[in-house]
Amino acid sequence: MPVSERIIRLPTVLNRTGLSRSTLYRKIAEGTFPAQVQISVHGAGWWESAINRWIADPPGYRAENDNRPLGHGPV
Repeated sequence: MPVSERIIRLPTVLNRTGLSRSTLYRKIAEGTFPAQVQISVHGAGWWESAINRWIADPPGYRAENDNRPLGHGPV
């Protein structure tokens, strides 16, 4: 059975990770946090599974090839 994937927005990501907005964007630039996915002209969010992978191992997380929903390629 396929796992339902969803995109979560910035307030939810900040709440779940405990990061500040500036730290979150700095970590994206460093490649140590999942990048956003564009969901509309003026809106973006994050794959919930990518955030879960980061939460599971913050120091070991690397964003290379991780901007994908759960079940779309190796972890």
